[in-house]
Amino acid sequence: MSLMAGFCRFLLQIVWENRKVGDRGNDCLISVDGTDVAIPYQTSGGCPEAWYTQKFNASGLRYEIGVCILTGWIVWLMGPFRCGDWPDIVCFRYALKHLLEEGERVEADDGYVGEDPSTVKVPGSVLHDQDPQMLLVRGRVRRRHEGVNKLIKQFKVVGKATIFRHDISYHSACFTACTVLTQLQIENGHPLYEIGNYYDPL
Repeated sequence: MSLMAGFCRFLLQIVWENRKVGDRGNDCLISVDGTDVAIPYQTSGGCPEAWYTQKFNASGLRYEIGVCILTGWIVWLMGPFRCGDWPDIVCFRYALKHLLEEGERVEADDGYVGEDPSTVKVPGSVLHDQDPQMLLVRGRVRRRHEGVNKLIKQFKVVGKATIFRHDISYHSACFTACTVLTQLQIENGHPLYEIGNYYDPL
Protein backbone atom coordinates (compact mmCIF):
# COMPACT_ATOMS: atom_id res chain seq x y z
CA MET A 1 0.00 0.00 0.00
CA SER A 2 1.36 3.40 -0.96
CA LEU A 3 1.84 6.10 1.66
CA MET A 4 -0.95 8.19 0.09
CA ALA A 5 -3.36 5.23 -0.04
CA GLY A 6 -2.61 4.48 3.60
CA PHE A 7 -3.19 8.10 4.55
CA CYS A 8 -6.54 8.20 2.70
CA ARG A 9 -7.61 5.02 4.48
CA PHE A 10 -6.59 6.65 7.74
CA LEU A 11 -8.92 9.58 7.04
CA LEU A 12 -11.91 7.24 6.73
CA GLN A 13 -11.97 7.06 10.53
CA ILE A 14 -13.33 10.63 10.70
CA VAL A 15 -16.83 10.22 9.23
CA TRP A 16 -19.18 13.21 8.97
CA GLU A 17 -22.33 11.06 8.76
CA ASN A 18 -21.45 9.47 12.11
CA ARG A 19 -22.81 12.61 13.76
CA LYS A 20 -26.24 11.01 13.27
CA VAL A 21 -25.45 7.89 15.29
CA GLY A 22 -28.03 7.73 18.07
CA ASP A 23 -29.79 10.85 16.76
CA ARG A 24 -33.02 11.59 18.65
CA GLY A 25 -34.10 14.65 16.68
CA ASN A 26 -31.85 17.27 18.28
CA ASP A 27 -31.10 20.43 16.35
CA CYS A 28 -27.43 20.18 17.41
CA LEU A 29 -25.67 16.92 16.61
CA ILE A 30 -22.10 18.08 17.20
CA SER A 31 -19.97 20.49 19.17
CA VAL A 32 -17.42 22.53 17.22
CA ASP A 33 -14.25 24.30 18.28
CA GLY A 34 -10.96 25.43 16.85
CA THR A 35 -7.69 24.32 18.41
CA ASP A 36 -4.31 26.01 17.90
CA VAL A 37 -0.90 24.42 17.52
CA ALA A 38 2.32 26.42 17.87
CA ILE A 39 4.74 26.38 14.95
CA PRO A 40 8.11 28.09 14.36
CA TYR A 41 7.98 31.73 13.29
CA GLN A 42 7.28 31.93 9.59
CA THR A 43 9.68 34.84 9.04
CA SER A 44 13.13 35.52 10.41
CA GLY A 45 11.93 38.82 11.89
CA GLY A 46 9.38 37.28 14.23
CA CYS A 47 5.73 36.33 14.08
CA PRO A 48 3.72 37.92 11.26
CA GLU A 49 0.14 38.91 12.12
CA ALA A 50 -1.36 36.42 9.67
CA TRP A 51 0.05 33.50 11.69
CA TYR A 52 -0.21 34.94 15.20
CA THR A 53 -2.08 33.07 17.94
CA GLN A 54 -2.63 34.83 21.24
CA LYS A 55 -2.86 31.44 22.92
CA PHE A 56 0.87 30.85 22.50
CA ASN A 57 2.05 34.39 21.67
CA ALA A 58 3.66 32.82 18.62
CA SER A 59 2.94 31.63 15.10
CA GLY A 60 0.30 28.95 14.96
CA LEU A 61 -1.99 26.81 12.87
CA ARG A 62 -5.65 26.28 13.70
CA TYR A 63 -7.74 23.18 13.11
CA GLU A 64 -11.52 22.93 13.36
CA ILE A 65 -12.83 19.82 15.10
CA GLY A 66 -16.38 18.51 15.39
CA VAL A 67 -17.42 15.98 18.05
CA CYS A 68 -20.73 14.09 18.05
CA ILE A 69 -22.69 15.09 21.15
CA LEU A 70 -24.27 11.68 21.76
CA THR A 71 -21.32 9.37 20.99
CA GLY A 72 -18.28 11.55 21.67
CA TRP A 73 -16.79 10.49 18.33
CA ILE A 74 -14.72 12.90 16.28
CA VAL A 75 -16.72 13.39 13.07
CA TRP A 76 -15.16 16.49 11.52
CA LEU A 77 -11.65 17.81 10.94
CA MET A 78 -10.71 20.79 8.79
CA GLY A 79 -7.47 22.71 8.51
CA PRO A 80 -4.86 23.91 8.86
CA PHE A 81 -5.67 27.60 8.87
CA ARG A 82 -3.31 30.47 9.72
CA CYS A 83 -4.41 31.56 13.19
CA GLY A 84 -4.24 35.30 12.60
CA ASP A 85 -6.22 35.26 9.39
CA TRP A 86 -8.73 32.60 10.39
CA PRO A 87 -10.72 33.14 13.62
CA ASP A 88 -12.94 30.21 14.61
CA ILE A 89 -16.06 31.69 13.07
CA VAL A 90 -14.32 32.29 9.73
CA CYS A 91 -13.16 28.66 9.68
CA PHE A 92 -16.76 27.59 10.37
CA ARG A 93 -18.13 29.74 7.56
CA TYR A 94 -15.55 28.39 5.12
CA ALA A 95 -16.91 24.84 4.96
CA LEU A 96 -18.77 23.29 7.88
CA LYS A 97 -21.63 25.78 7.88
CA HIS A 98 -22.52 24.72 4.34
CA LEU A 99 -22.66 21.02 5.23
CA LEU A 100 -25.35 21.40 7.89
CA GLU A 101 -28.79 20.20 6.94
CA GLU A 102 -31.81 22.50 7.08
CA GLY A 103 -32.52 23.41 10.70
CA GLU A 104 -29.30 21.80 11.95
CA ARG A 105 -27.04 23.78 14.27
CA VAL A 106 -23.88 23.17 16.29
CA GLU A 107 -22.93 23.78 19.92
CA ALA A 108 -19.98 26.17 20.18
CA ASP A 109 -18.42 28.80 22.41
CA ASP A 110 -19.07 32.54 22.23
CA GLY A 111 -16.45 32.97 19.49
CA TYR A 112 -19.18 31.82 17.09
CA VAL A 113 -21.83 34.31 18.27
CA GLY A 114 -22.07 35.87 14.79
CA GLU A 115 -23.78 32.70 13.55
CA ASP A 116 -26.20 32.38 16.48
CA PRO A 117 -29.05 31.44 16.27
CA SER A 118 -29.19 30.43 12.59
CA THR A 119 -26.51 27.71 12.57
CA VAL A 120 -24.85 27.88 16.02
CA LYS A 121 -25.90 27.84 19.67
CA VAL A 122 -23.54 29.74 21.96
CA PRO A 123 -23.69 29.96 25.77
CA GLY A 124 -23.95 33.76 25.85
CA SER A 125 -27.12 33.89 23.75
CA VAL A 126 -30.53 34.41 25.35
CA LEU A 127 -32.26 33.08 22.24
CA HIS A 128 -32.20 29.47 23.44
CA ASP A 129 -33.67 27.42 26.26
CA GLN A 130 -32.54 28.99 29.54
CA ASP A 131 -33.54 25.99 31.66
CA PRO A 132 -30.71 25.70 34.25
CA GLN A 133 -30.42 21.94 33.77
CA MET A 134 -30.08 22.29 30.00
CA LEU A 135 -27.46 25.03 30.41
CA LEU A 136 -25.42 22.67 32.60
CA VAL A 137 -25.69 19.90 30.01
CA ARG A 138 -24.60 22.25 27.22
CA GLY A 139 -21.64 23.34 29.36
CA ARG A 140 -20.63 19.69 29.75
CA VAL A 141 -20.74 19.32 25.95
CA ARG A 142 -18.26 22.18 25.51
CA ARG A 143 -15.97 20.98 28.32
CA ARG A 144 -15.86 17.49 26.86
CA HIS A 145 -14.90 19.00 23.51
CA GLU A 146 -11.95 20.77 25.20
CA GLY A 147 -10.99 17.34 26.54
CA VAL A 148 -10.89 15.95 23.00
CA ASN A 149 -8.55 18.78 21.96
CA LYS A 150 -6.26 17.85 24.86
CA LEU A 151 -6.33 14.16 23.91
CA ILE A 152 -5.17 15.01 20.39
CA LYS A 153 -2.34 17.10 21.81
CA GLN A 154 -1.11 14.27 24.03
CA PHE A 155 1.06 13.35 21.05
CA LYS A 156 4.31 15.25 21.28
CA VAL A 157 4.47 16.14 17.58
CA VAL A 158 1.50 18.51 18.05
CA GLY A 159 1.74 18.82 21.83
CA LYS A 160 1.07 21.91 23.87
CA ALA A 161 4.55 22.02 25.38
CA THR A 162 6.45 21.73 22.09
CA ILE A 163 6.75 23.67 18.84
CA PHE A 164 6.47 21.72 15.60
CA ARG A 165 10.04 21.19 14.37
CA HIS A 166 9.47 19.54 11.02
CA ASP A 167 8.84 21.06 7.60
CA ILE A 168 5.53 22.93 7.87
CA SER A 169 4.19 21.00 4.85
CA TYR A 170 4.00 17.88 7.07
CA HIS A 171 1.91 19.54 9.77
CA SER A 172 -1.51 18.62 8.40
CA ALA A 173 -0.55 14.96 8.01
CA CYS A 174 0.81 14.83 11.57
CA PHE A 175 -2.23 16.53 13.10
CA THR A 176 -4.60 14.33 11.11
CA ALA A 177 -2.77 11.20 12.25
CA CYS A 178 -3.03 12.31 15.89
CA THR A 179 -6.74 13.04 15.46
CA VAL A 180 -7.41 9.65 13.87
CA LEU A 181 -5.47 7.86 16.62
CA THR A 182 -7.55 9.72 19.19
CA GLN A 183 -10.77 8.69 17.44
CA LEU A 184 -9.61 5.05 17.32
CA GLN A 185 -8.87 5.24 21.03
CA ILE A 186 -12.37 6.62 21.73
CA GLU A 187 -14.01 3.90 19.61
CA ASN A 188 -11.96 1.03 21.01
CA GLY A 189 -12.24 0.85 24.76
CA HIS A 190 -11.59 4.44 25.88
CA PRO A 191 -14.87 6.31 25.26
CA LEU A 192 -15.45 9.83 26.52
CA TYR A 193 -17.99 10.39 29.27
CA GLU A 194 -21.54 10.25 27.98
CA ILE A 195 -23.92 13.17 27.68
CA GLY A 196 -27.09 11.15 27.34
CA ASN A 197 -29.41 13.82 28.70
CA TYR A 198 -28.82 16.26 25.85
CA TYR A 199 -32.25 16.67 24.32
CA ASP A 200 -33.18 19.81 22.43
CA PRO A 201 -35.26 18.90 19.37
CA LEU A 202 -35.79 21.03 16.30
